Amino acid sequence: MKRIVLAAPHSGSGKTTVTLGILAALKRRALRLAPFKVGPDFIDPGYHRLVTGTPSLNLDGWICGADFIRESFARHAAGADLAIIEGVMGLFDGMDGVSEAGSTAQIAKLLAAPVVLVVDARSQARSAAALVHGFAGFDRGVTVAGVIFNNVASPNHEAILREAMAASAPHIKVIGCLPKDPALAIPSRHLGLMTADENPLSAEFLSHLVQVIERHLDLEALLVLEAGAGAVSREGGVGGVPRDGGVGGLAAAENVGDGAECEAREADAVDSAWPVKIAVARDAAFCFVYEDNLRLLRESGAELCFFSPLEDGSLPAGSSGIYLPGGYPELFAARLAANLQLTGELRGAIEAGMPVYAECGGFIYLTRGVTASDGETHPLVGIFPVGTTMLPRRKALGYREVELLAQSVIGGKGTKARGHEFHYSEMEEMPAGIERLYAVSRKGVRLANEGYRYKNCLASYIHLHFGSAQEIAANLVKSCKAYRKGHLHEDTA
Repeated sequence: MKRIVLAAPHSGSGKTTVTLGILAALKRRALRLAPFKVGPDFIDPGYHRLVTGTPSLNLDGWICGADFIRESFARHAAGADLAIIEGVMGLFDGMDGVSEAGSTAQIAKLLAAPVVLVVDARSQARSAAALVHGFAGFDRGVTVAGVIFNNVASPNHEAILREAMAASAPHIKVIGCLPKDPALAIPSRHLGLMTADENPLSAEFLSHLVQVIERHLDLEALLVLEAGAGAVSREGGVGGVPRDGGVGGLAAAENVGDGAECEAREADAVDSAWPVKIAVARDAAFCFVYEDNLRLLRESGAELCFFSPLEDGSLPAGSSGIYLPGGYPELFAARLAANLQLTGELRGAIEAGMPVYAECGGFIYLTRGVTASDGETHPLVGIFPVGTTMLPRRKALGYREVELLAQSVIGGKGTKARGHEFHYSEMEEMPAGIERLYAVSRKGVRLANEGYRYKNCLASYIHLHFGSAQEIAANLVKSCKAYRKGHLHEDTA
């Protein structure tokens, strides 16, 4: 199993489009692909999944640490012919200016993977080779093995780029030169590109993208790049990779059903007498969730039942808990508000003490309502007595570390976890009577307490990655089991 990191000197170089083109072209060659995304981003993995039909996992060295990164990679890549890892921002950009934490370079080193730089060559000629040469020499622990030049203006421009690379960095393979092509632009807005649910990429777009990739890139050269290392094991380090797929691997890739259809159970229930079913919101409004969070819940005994707050009038039957991930509820606020049957059922479940974990968009959904950019306010579930307003500028962005201040549905006092916060919305001040469970810090600096609790409902703007504290998944399942036991007689009466 080979692995390649597609990185760039900076954001906006075109690495997402290039990644999708390579994935689509190799899929047409019947290769088994395992896609990954460096960092906390949710949008790019959605496109990876759209193109390959395989979930794409996030790899973030600061949030999850080296051991979890290696384990998660080995599980998901087992059985694949090639793992394609799309980088984040610039190759060496991460948590701060002095370390590799959270960077694409960190992941490349942890996984001993060769790096292919996607360089925007517009308005550059020989200088583009100098840029590549500098990136290749910045950290000797990172192997920059190839380069793809993007936005190449003409055949003469391509010839100069290739000539400059041959003269200054002959050991770095020029995989190809992609011409300018406005037809390959992916629409974007706040929080980044439009999601794959909203912009599913037409067959014509993908066909054209594959034609461009096949015509201008040397895919055979890409497939033989080496970083001088063996496979990554689940136990950490470099060694043999188990080939059985494993839980969470390609053999266990989930297929989301319609409405409240439950996926097949992939782990034994904590207690077979009381199945632990967790309802997970998943549709165009709630599409931001770490795939490893779902895997860890399954491995802790949960049966995940996906439902759509946009389409379904009720929660999946027998639910013992609810997971409301992030997304774009503000874009679908009118439809969410109109689904009175479901919002009423959610309020009833929370009032009854059902464990609920909500983050970012899921948190907004539980507030009194959201005022969209057009000024119209739409009422929502109303558990938290505050309104949410969309802003023209970003309100928050960055890594967060939280420490639980009390026992909760996801863990006990002192539990520490890491995640990311990114939103363009602002809430009214939460009443003092609503408990704050998170002591939040950023780069060691304390921020305002967050993580709001009402009964057994915990909601926050922060997207926690359960890989940063794997007991979170086990504790959430345990909380759901306790709720299920307490209400079993109601279901069987």
